[in-house]
Amino acid sequence: MRLGICLNMEGPDPVSGDAFTAGLATAERAGFESLWFFDSIGRGKFRPDPISGMSAAAAVTKKVEIGSCILQIPLRHPVELAHRVLGLHYMADNRVLLGVGAGSTKTDFDAIGGDYDTRFRQLTEALPLMQALWRGETVNGVNLTPPAGQHGGPPILIGSWAGSRWIPIAAKHYDGWIASAHFTNFATLKQGADRYRGEGGKRAIATNIPVDLTGSSTPLADDDHVDLRCSPEEAASRLQKLADSGFDDAVLTVTDFSEAHLARVRALFT
Repeated sequence: MRLGICLNMEGPDPVSGDAFTAGLATAERAGFESLWFFDSIGRGKFRPDPISGMSAAAAVTKKVEIGSCILQIPLRHPVELAHRVLGLHYMADNRVLLGVGAGSTKTDFDAIGGDYDTRFRQLTEALPLMQALWRGETVNGVNLTPPAGQHGGPPILIGSWAGSRWIPIAAKHYDGWIASAHFTNFATLKQGADRYRGEGGKRAIATNIPVDLTGSSTPLADDDHVDLRCSPEEAASRLQKLADSGFDDAVLTVTDFSEAHLARVRALFT
Protein backbone atom coordinates (compact mmCIF):
# COMPACT_ATOMS: atom_id res chain seq x y z
CA MET A 1 0.00 0.00 0.00
CA ARG A 2 1.29 3.44 -0.95
CA LEU A 3 1.29 6.30 1.56
CA GLY A 4 0.18 9.78 0.56
CA ILE A 5 0.18 12.91 2.67
CA CYS A 6 -1.96 16.02 3.08
CA LEU A 7 -0.41 18.99 4.87
CA ASN A 8 -3.18 20.27 7.13
CA MET A 9 -3.00 24.02 7.79
CA GLU A 10 -5.33 23.81 10.79
CA GLY A 11 -2.64 23.31 13.42
CA PRO A 12 -2.21 25.50 16.52
CA ASP A 13 0.21 27.94 14.85
CA PRO A 14 -0.23 29.88 11.58
CA VAL A 15 1.60 28.39 8.64
CA SER A 16 3.23 30.70 6.10
CA GLY A 17 3.06 30.05 2.39
CA ASP A 18 6.81 29.43 2.35
CA ALA A 19 6.54 26.84 5.13
CA PHE A 20 3.65 25.11 3.40
CA THR A 21 5.46 24.92 0.06
CA ALA A 22 8.66 23.77 1.74
CA GLY A 23 6.65 21.04 3.46
CA LEU A 24 5.53 19.69 0.09
CA ALA A 25 9.13 19.27 -1.02
CA THR A 26 10.03 17.75 2.35
CA ALA A 27 7.24 15.19 2.02
CA GLU A 28 8.62 14.04 -1.31
CA ARG A 29 12.12 13.67 0.18
CA ALA A 30 10.63 11.69 3.07
CA GLY A 31 9.38 9.09 0.60
CA PHE A 32 5.65 9.72 0.38
CA GLU A 33 4.30 8.58 -2.96
CA SER A 34 1.62 11.25 -3.31
CA LEU A 35 0.58 14.73 -2.13
CA TRP A 36 -3.13 15.56 -1.71
CA PHE A 37 -5.29 18.66 -1.43
CA PHE A 38 -8.79 19.11 -0.01
CA ASP A 39 -11.53 21.38 -1.35
CA SER A 40 -13.67 23.68 0.78
CA ILE A 41 -15.11 27.19 0.53
CA GLY A 42 -16.54 29.36 3.26
CA ARG A 43 -16.23 26.95 6.19
CA GLY A 44 -14.56 29.40 8.54
CA LYS A 45 -11.01 28.20 7.94
CA PHE A 46 -8.47 28.84 5.21
CA ARG A 47 -7.26 26.26 2.75
CA PRO A 48 -5.73 26.99 -0.65
CA ASP A 49 -7.99 25.73 -3.39
CA PRO A 50 -6.86 22.36 -4.80
CA ILE A 51 -5.66 23.69 -8.16
CA SER A 52 -3.48 26.31 -6.44
CA GLY A 53 -2.07 23.76 -4.00
CA MET A 54 -1.44 21.17 -6.69
CA SER A 55 0.28 23.79 -8.87
CA ALA A 56 2.61 24.67 -6.00
CA ALA A 57 3.36 20.98 -5.49
CA ALA A 58 4.12 20.56 -9.18
CA ALA A 59 6.63 23.41 -8.99
CA VAL A 60 8.62 22.08 -6.00
CA THR A 61 8.56 18.31 -6.62
CA LYS A 62 9.75 16.02 -9.38
CA LYS A 63 8.30 12.50 -9.05
CA VAL A 64 5.52 12.37 -6.46
CA GLU A 65 1.91 12.05 -7.64
CA ILE A 66 -0.31 15.08 -6.97
CA GLY A 67 -3.98 14.55 -6.19
CA SER A 68 -7.23 16.20 -5.14
CA CYS A 69 -9.44 14.54 -2.56
CA ILE A 70 -11.83 15.62 -3.67
CA LEU A 71 -12.36 18.48 -6.13
CA GLN A 72 -16.05 19.45 -6.06
CA ILE A 73 -16.84 19.64 -9.76
CA PRO A 74 -20.26 21.37 -9.47
CA LEU A 75 -18.66 24.42 -7.82
CA ARG A 76 -16.92 25.31 -11.11
CA HIS A 77 -17.80 25.77 -14.76
CA PRO A 78 -16.69 22.53 -16.44
CA VAL A 79 -15.03 24.16 -19.48
CA GLU A 80 -13.02 26.62 -17.39
CA LEU A 81 -12.12 23.85 -14.95
CA ALA A 82 -11.07 21.50 -17.76
CA HIS A 83 -8.75 24.23 -19.05
CA ARG A 84 -7.13 24.76 -15.64
CA VAL A 85 -6.75 21.03 -14.95
CA LEU A 86 -5.16 20.50 -18.36
CA GLY A 87 -2.66 23.29 -17.62
CA LEU A 88 -1.89 21.73 -14.24
CA HIS A 89 -1.44 18.29 -15.79
CA TYR A 90 0.98 19.82 -18.30
CA MET A 91 3.04 21.64 -15.65
CA ALA A 92 3.09 18.56 -13.40
CA ASP A 93 4.36 16.37 -16.27
CA ASN A 94 1.40 13.96 -16.06
CA ARG A 95 1.58 13.41 -12.29
CA VAL A 96 -1.97 14.60 -11.52
CA LEU A 97 -4.59 12.30 -9.97
CA LEU A 98 -7.90 14.11 -10.28
CA GLY A 99 -10.11 13.01 -7.41
CA VAL A 100 -13.59 14.40 -8.03
CA GLY A 101 -17.02 14.36 -6.47
CA ALA A 102 -20.36 16.11 -6.23
CA GLY A 103 -19.67 17.63 -2.81
CA SER A 104 -21.49 17.05 0.45
CA THR A 105 -21.36 20.42 2.26
CA LYS A 106 -24.14 22.85 1.39
CA THR A 107 -22.28 25.91 2.67
CA ASP A 108 -19.74 25.49 -0.13
CA PHE A 109 -22.57 25.81 -2.66
CA ASP A 110 -24.17 28.69 -0.78
CA ALA A 111 -20.85 30.56 -0.95
CA ILE A 112 -21.00 30.70 -4.76
CA GLY A 113 -24.78 30.69 -5.22
CA GLY A 114 -24.65 27.12 -6.56
CA ASP A 115 -27.45 24.57 -6.74
CA TYR A 116 -26.77 21.95 -4.09
CA ASP A 117 -29.79 19.82 -4.96
CA THR A 118 -28.64 19.14 -8.55
CA ARG A 119 -24.98 18.51 -7.74
CA PHE A 120 -24.98 14.84 -8.76
CA ARG A 121 -26.55 15.64 -12.13
CA GLN A 122 -24.01 18.41 -12.62
CA LEU A 123 -21.16 15.99 -11.89
CA THR A 124 -22.59 13.36 -14.24
CA GLU A 125 -22.85 15.88 -17.07
CA ALA A 126 -19.53 17.66 -16.47
CA LEU A 127 -17.12 14.72 -16.45
CA PRO A 128 -17.77 13.46 -20.02
CA LEU A 129 -17.62 17.05 -21.29
CA MET A 130 -14.25 17.62 -19.63
CA GLN A 131 -12.89 14.33 -20.95
CA ALA A 132 -14.00 15.22 -24.47
CA LEU A 133 -12.15 18.53 -24.24
CA TRP A 134 -9.03 16.74 -23.00
CA ARG A 135 -9.23 14.41 -26.01
CA GLY A 136 -9.07 17.46 -28.26
CA GLU A 137 -12.72 17.35 -29.31
CA THR A 138 -14.66 20.54 -29.98
CA VAL A 139 -17.49 21.01 -27.49
CA ASN A 140 -19.97 23.89 -27.98
CA GLY A 141 -17.41 25.62 -30.18
CA VAL A 142 -14.55 25.20 -27.69
CA ASN A 143 -11.36 23.26 -28.38
CA LEU A 144 -8.60 23.27 -25.77
CA THR A 145 -6.01 21.81 -28.18
CA PRO A 146 -4.32 19.63 -25.53
CA PRO A 147 -0.58 18.99 -26.00
CA ALA A 148 0.22 15.51 -27.28
CA GLY A 149 1.74 14.50 -23.95
CA GLN A 150 -1.44 15.41 -22.06
CA HIS A 151 -3.96 14.17 -24.61
CA GLY A 152 -6.86 12.56 -22.76
CA GLY A 153 -6.24 14.41 -19.51
CA PRO A 154 -5.37 13.05 -16.06
CA PRO A 155 -6.70 9.88 -14.41
CA ILE A 156 -10.08 10.49 -12.75
CA LEU A 157 -10.87 9.00 -9.34
CA ILE A 158 -14.41 9.17 -8.00
CA GLY A 159 -14.86 10.29 -4.40
CA SER A 160 -17.75 8.46 -2.78
CA TRP A 161 -18.76 6.82 0.46
CA ALA A 162 -19.77 3.18 0.31
CA GLY A 163 -22.87 3.93 -1.78
CA SER A 164 -24.31 1.46 -4.25
CA ARG A 165 -24.43 3.84 -7.23
CA TRP A 166 -21.06 5.56 -7.53
CA ILE A 167 -18.74 2.71 -6.61
CA PRO A 168 -19.74 0.67 -9.71
CA ILE A 169 -19.41 3.82 -11.84
CA ALA A 170 -15.91 4.43 -10.44
CA ALA A 171 -14.93 0.82 -11.11
CA LYS A 172 -16.32 0.54 -14.64
CA HIS A 173 -15.76 3.98 -16.12
CA TYR A 174 -12.97 5.74 -14.23
CA ASP A 175 -9.49 5.17 -12.84
CA GLY A 176 -10.07 4.82 -9.12
CA TRP A 177 -12.25 5.28 -6.04
CA ILE A 178 -11.61 7.54 -3.04
CA ALA A 179 -13.25 6.96 0.36
CA SER A 180 -12.98 9.35 3.31
CA ALA A 181 -11.89 7.69 6.53
CA HIS A 182 -12.89 10.84 8.40
CA PHE A 183 -16.60 10.11 7.94
CA THR A 184 -16.57 6.33 7.68
CA ASN A 185 -15.83 3.51 10.10
CA PHE A 186 -13.49 0.67 9.21
CA ALA A 187 -16.25 -1.88 8.51
CA THR A 188 -17.93 0.46 6.01
CA LEU A 189 -14.60 1.20 4.32
CA LYS A 190 -13.93 -2.51 3.92
CA GLN A 191 -17.42 -3.14 2.53
CA GLY A 192 -16.85 -0.37 0.01
CA ALA A 193 -13.47 -1.78 -0.99
CA ASP A 194 -14.97 -5.26 -1.41
CA ARG A 195 -17.76 -3.85 -3.59
CA TYR A 196 -15.28 -1.84 -5.66
CA ARG A 197 -13.02 -4.86 -6.24
CA GLY A 198 -16.04 -6.99 -7.06
CA GLU A 199 -16.95 -4.52 -9.81
CA GLY A 200 -13.44 -4.76 -11.28
CA GLY A 201 -12.08 -1.51 -9.83
CA LYS A 202 -8.38 -0.71 -10.23
CA ARG A 203 -7.22 1.69 -7.47
CA ALA A 204 -8.85 2.19 -4.06
CA ILE A 205 -7.71 5.11 -1.89
CA ALA A 206 -8.61 5.83 1.75
CA THR A 207 -8.06 9.49 2.52
CA ASN A 208 -8.34 12.01 5.36
CA ILE A 209 -6.61 9.87 8.02
CA PRO A 210 -5.38 12.16 10.83
CA VAL A 211 -2.05 11.45 12.54
CA ASP A 212 -1.15 12.00 16.21
CA LEU A 213 1.40 9.47 17.39
CA THR A 214 1.03 10.39 21.06
CA GLY A 215 -2.26 8.52 21.50
CA SER A 216 -3.10 5.17 23.06
CA SER A 217 -2.49 1.68 21.72
CA THR A 218 -6.12 0.56 21.62
CA PRO A 219 -6.65 -1.76 18.62
CA LEU A 220 -8.89 -0.46 15.82
CA ALA A 221 -12.43 -1.86 16.05
CA ASP A 222 -14.70 -2.34 13.06
CA ASP A 223 -17.03 0.46 14.19
CA ASP A 224 -14.13 2.93 14.74
CA HIS A 225 -13.24 5.64 12.28
CA VAL A 226 -9.78 5.00 10.83
CA ASP A 227 -7.23 7.40 12.29
CA LEU A 228 -3.65 7.25 13.52
CA ARG A 229 -4.26 8.99 16.84
CA CYS A 230 -2.37 6.26 18.64
CA SER A 231 1.10 4.91 19.34
CA PRO A 232 3.45 4.32 16.38
CA GLU A 233 3.12 0.55 16.84
CA GLU A 234 -0.68 0.70 16.73
CA ALA A 235 -0.54 3.11 13.79
CA ALA A 236 1.48 0.58 11.81
CA SER A 237 -1.04 -2.12 12.72
CA ARG A 238 -3.96 0.04 11.58
CA LEU A 239 -2.28 0.79 8.26
CA GLN A 240 -1.67 -2.91 7.72
CA LYS A 241 -5.33 -3.61 8.48
CA LEU A 242 -6.32 -1.03 5.88
CA ALA A 243 -3.98 -2.58 3.32
CA ASP A 244 -5.33 -6.05 4.07
CA SER A 245 -8.86 -4.78 3.48
CA GLY A 246 -8.03 -3.96 -0.14
CA PHE A 247 -6.84 -0.36 -0.27
CA ASP A 248 -3.95 0.56 -2.57
CA ASP A 249 -3.28 3.97 -0.98
CA ALA A 250 -3.73 5.63 2.40
CA VAL A 251 -3.65 9.43 2.58
CA LEU A 252 -2.58 10.76 5.98
CA THR A 253 -3.10 14.31 7.29
CA VAL A 254 -0.45 16.03 9.41
CA THR A 255 -0.05 19.46 10.99
CA ASP A 256 3.70 19.13 11.63
CA PHE A 257 5.59 19.59 8.36
CA SER A 258 9.09 19.17 9.82
CA GLU A 259 11.48 16.76 8.16
CA ALA A 260 11.84 14.67 11.33
CA HIS A 261 8.10 14.27 11.80
CA LEU A 262 7.37 13.46 8.16
CA ALA A 263 10.16 10.87 8.15
CA ARG A 264 8.71 9.31 11.31
CA VAL A 265 5.23 9.13 9.80
CA ARG A 266 6.50 7.70 6.52
CA ALA A 267 8.35 4.96 8.42
CA LEU A 268 5.07 3.63 9.84
CA PHE A 269 4.43 1.52 6.74
CA THR A 270 6.97 0.18 4.27
